[in-house]
Amino acid sequence: MSSFTDSAQEMRDELIQLRHSLHTTPEIGLTLPRTQEKVLAALDGLPLEITTGAALSSVTAVLRGGKPGPAVLLRGDMDALPVAERNDLPYISQNDGRMHACGHDLHTAMLAGAAHLLAARREDLAGDVVFMFQPGEEGYEGAKYMIDEGVLDSAGERVVAAYGMHVVSAMLPPGLFASRPGPIMAAADTFLVTVKGRGGHGSTPFRALDPIPAACQMVTALQTLVTREFDVFDPVVITVGSFHAGTVDNVIPDDACFQATIRTFSKDNRTRVKRRVVELVEGIAAANGLSVDASFGMGYPVTVNTESEADFAGRTVEGLFGPGRFFVSPQPVMGSEDFSYVLENVPGAFVFLGACPAGRDPASAPYNHSPEAQFDDAVLPDGAALYASLAFERLAAY
Repeated sequence: MSSFTDSAQEMRDELIQLRHSLHTTPEIGLTLPRTQEKVLAALDGLPLEITTGAALSSVTAVLRGGKPGPAVLLRGDMDALPVAERNDLPYISQNDGRMHACGHDLHTAMLAGAAHLLAARREDLAGDVVFMFQPGEEGYEGAKYMIDEGVLDSAGERVVAAYGMHVVSAMLPPGLFASRPGPIMAAADTFLVTVKGRGGHGSTPFRALDPIPAACQMVTALQTLVTREFDVFDPVVITVGSFHAGTVDNVIPDDACFQATIRTFSKDNRTRVKRRVVELVEGIAAANGLSVDASFGMGYPVTVNTESEADFAGRTVEGLFGPGRFFVSPQPVMGSEDFSYVLENVPGAFVFLGACPAGRDPASAPYNHSPEAQFDDAVLPDGAALYASLAFERLAAY
């Protein structure tokens, strides 16, 4: 396995160049034509079977090993965020209002690097590797589209394992990998509420049906619902991130609207919270003589690592880089991931990699999705080496 780390370090400049090129031209959603073009160029000349997506700008590349065996999948997401970058970097985003604020440019570069590393050892590879370059992770269900288009079976049979990686600009020290067996990231659902009243003059609220106080009651009651009906050891988080009502101070509006994100880690709680939040807002509306429209939008499911695959990922990290480079996280992360759709279908593991730049404190540095988030290029060779080693060693052990 050490040959992967040595070879990855030799590719360092090429990985950085690709990552910077991707960073300057971030694209959003399922259609990433320039990103797809750069990925195809980075893979040019390798012995890969390449297909592109129909419903999205995906790239699926299959490397056939020199020895018989099953297939494993490595995934890297490629899309950016609608964030205006506030960094002083020579490779800052050139697309206004768009930024690789979540580090997907690093994932793409590392996965392309892994393709080069594994292609160089193709004859020793005991099976096939599927490289999944995925658009639309940031809320567009890109993984689901690629699954529907056959990425899990693109080698001719269903992959036996799948691995994904995600850099973080804070929380973890640079170069530290982290994962855990079982749930590692939350399900993310959306709750949309419109409280319907009857508008009127602000000086005579008794002549109207004011929706604002009832909507405010709902927001606070949702927090009480979490603390009083759900076990703290099976966490539920409800955050109201949008609240809109009225136009001026002396007019009672007809409606008040708010939106919430709901995070859960178990199927039971996900099902129960969906029912209870609707019951709660309907009850408060009725108590205030109002009506309410409430809808629950199902988002990404819980990202669940297979226990054996999470353990394997940890052993692989320590085999590559030595002890002290892998951290077993005691708890999952409240963020969500559409790699969850992959792990619903096949065994696998999702791993975090600390990429906080030198000189910044991981405890206080701007985190992913911040317009000031920065990621250290120094982690690119290690990420590429781990991707390659996970595939190579998993096939060797099958």
